[in-house]
Amino acid sequence: MTDNGPKDMIRVARESGEASVAQPLDLGARVRELRKARDWTLEQAAQQAGLARSTLSKIENGQMSPTYDALKKLAVGLEISVPQLFTPPSKGQVNGRMAVTRNGEETAKVTTTYEHAMLAEALTTKKMLPYRARIRARKIEDFDGWVRHDGEEFLYVLTGHIRLYTEFYEPIELKRGDSAYYDAAMGHNVVSISAEDATILWVTSLG
Repeated sequence: MTDNGPKDMIRVARESGEASVAQPLDLGARVRELRKARDWTLEQAAQQAGLARSTLSKIENGQMSPTYDALKKLAVGLEISVPQLFTPPSKGQVNGRMAVTRNGEETAKVTTTYEHAMLAEALTTKKMLPYRARIRARKIEDFDGWVRHDGEEFLYVLTGHIRLYTEFYEPIELKRGDSAYYDAAMGHNVVSISAEDATILWVTSLG
């Protein structure tokens, strides 16, 4: 995490988790829900699925029973499997979400100690915050105190050699291929002890 803004990077989204009674699936409503979850218009969704706009509109409004071929096109267009069209999601969840981050297209967040490349930023209300970090710090004194925040955290060393400092444990050295999982509410800092800046993959839980 950063030394001067971890809370700015982590937004904790909590949901009620209340139990609900299963209801008969309305395919039209399900397709509309999946389309709107992607912020697609009828035209956009129809184009993605290779269907006529009028056909998709009739499916969503229950005015047409789609053929299996149309169902396959819908599933491909919505980037889900055919069975997921008939599987109502749990409350507050949307099936089939995916975000691809190309190398070099990440949003950079730079501090004096770390340089973060944020991943999967297109997805909102994530349960995990993934990012790649270049470790610029070389000594614990480079930090203004411990980094602490809610959730749990996993780090995996991609290149170089690091030293992980934690509030309740002795410092531990980790090299390429090594990893650590820890309670992020415990104070923690990472420094690079290799000649070059080390890089790590960091994944933080949200809520």
